[in-house]
Amino acid sequence: MQNFPFSQSCENNQAPILEVLTEAFADRDAVLEIASGTGQHACHFAAGMPRLQWQPTEIPDSMSVLMPRCVDYGGDNLLPPLSLDVRDSPWEVPVPDAVFTANSLHIMAMSAVQALFSGLGLYAGDDVVLAVYGPFNYRGEYSSPSNARFDQWLAQQHPESAIRHFERVQELAADAGFALQADFEMPANNRLLLWRKGG
Repeated sequence: MQNFPFSQSCENNQAPILEVLTEAFADRDAVLEIASGTGQHACHFAAGMPRLQWQPTEIPDSMSVLMPRCVDYGGDNLLPPLSLDVRDSPWEVPVPDAVFTANSLHIMAMSAVQALFSGLGLYAGDDVVLAVYGPFNYRGEYSSPSNARFDQWLAQQHPESAIRHFERVQELAADAGFALQADFEMPANNRLLLWRKGG
């Protein structure tokens, strides 16, 4: 077995995420994944939804983490990873009819979260489905004691990382033209949020 970069959280959450995405992306043709990390999600979801073209991306400094597993993937529906920094203008990667990102908003600086939604407002066409997975605060409060501890840990790792407030993210999505379709409760106090542009 190849010794690829590995994330235990990706391993833990990929099955429940795939269950939701299988339905959410049932009428989609292609997915742009933003912040693909180790490529575990990209490979797992591409294999689980073989009719979809899956485009993994990462910021330039993290491409070396993403590439090995994706290059080793045996199917033909996983596209070669591309470099994408959502703060760039314009984006060098086209936005297809679905977008997915996981465990990214709380790692990015808030300015990058704003740039993500601003970019989707500019470059995503009507009817694009956006799926975002990760922890969120609601009504200004943590959803669990473990999320509060996780947020403290994030602050120690980087001062601009933090669990984002759902209401603020929803505001950014609405400003970009996306209407909330669903908010799924997921394992380990995470959520999977679905929006549709123009929906």
